[in-house]
Amino acid sequence: MGEGFKFLLDLALILLFANLGGYISRKLKQPAVLGQIIAGLVIGPSVLNIVKETEFISYMAEIGVILLMFIAGLETDIDDLKSSSKSSASVALGGVVFPLLLGFLAVKVMKPQSDITEGLFVGVILTATSVSITVQALREMNRLRTKQGIAVLGAAIIDDVVGIILLTLVVGLINPTSGSGELFFVVGKIIVFFLLSIGLGMVFSKYLTRYKEFLSREDRVLVSALIFCFLAAFFAESLGVAAIIGAYFTGIVFSTTPHRNRVSFEVQKIAYSIFTPVFFVNIGLFVRLDDVGGNIGLTVVIIIAAILGKVIGCGLGAKLSHFNNREALQISIGMIPRAEVALIVTNLGVKIGVITKEVFASIILLVLVSTIITPILLKIAYDDKPQHQTQ
Repeated sequence: MGEGFKFLLDLALILLFANLGGYISRKLKQPAVLGQIIAGLVIGPSVLNIVKETEFISYMAEIGVILLMFIAGLETDIDDLKSSSKSSASVALGGVVFPLLLGFLAVKVMKPQSDITEGLFVGVILTATSVSITVQALREMNRLRTKQGIAVLGAAIIDDVVGIILLTLVVGLINPTSGSGELFFVVGKIIVFFLLSIGLGMVFSKYLTRYKEFLSREDRVLVSALIFCFLAAFFAESLGVAAIIGAYFTGIVFSTTPHRNRVSFEVQKIAYSIFTPVFFVNIGLFVRLDDVGGNIGLTVVIIIAAILGKVIGCGLGAKLSHFNNREALQISIGMIPRAEVALIVTNLGVKIGVITKEVFASIILLVLVSTIITPILLKIAYDDKPQHQTQ
């Protein structure tokens, strides 16, 4: 057997520590996701170094976040999502503009000699929101279907699309040969994705409803759900939109069918027993604390800019949409996390020579800090008081 089967040991250790971390976190009255992320940090290269990030773990983690967003879609009421579209757009706009400006200023203040493109690139990185951490924390607190949770989900979709367009613009500034033609091409692909999602979603919804008796036999409905989910995630990624958005839209399609509750129950059993714990532990595995010591001042300023950008921007957007102060704070906290999207964009910046290693290390610590503090802050913001659940 030897090294060829070490992935089995890695998986066993990840699941063991994920469950242990989640148990301790719940005992401390915090969401389990917090303990799972810290568990990844402990067993990863930064502390014990008994598990390293591998291609196998990365793929398992990717399936985990896709299933998590599919479940979020299943638990979303489409009428609530439509009714919150204006407020979501307002929240997303604030959550893009303020982090972009503060990120740019953070780099210019701390690195005045740096090129303007580095500041712009950091600003774009800070616009990204990793809603999966918030989704899991809100689910554990039974707050996902509140109007605040729905506003966060809608804003995250808009946030992701705007971030892709901004990234294309900045890359176009750095490499003029890509120019406006590529920007129009990217925007066109995004439009095609959403049009296809709406059109095919309506067709699939009718098909799933019409043949509900056939699909209800054996495990056909679960298999159909997973096929649609993975196909939508693949095509979303192929068209320049994050795979998790494709999964989320598939969940919304199934939420309009008679299979909603059964699919949600069965997918949750698969997701929460193996895949989503791997995803959250993998965030901790990715962190390298020894890379962060180079420029702690820059790191602190970028983290502050990232957090304040979302809290101020999204909070103002929520207030303009007539949420009260407490609800606006809950929404803005839910938009704080940065994870896979921020790391992907940062890695691109390093590859094209715009982002320095010290900025890269700062973004890694931002991912760690934002993913750890968000569940804690959400718990404080909701404070275990009864909240209205949308029906």
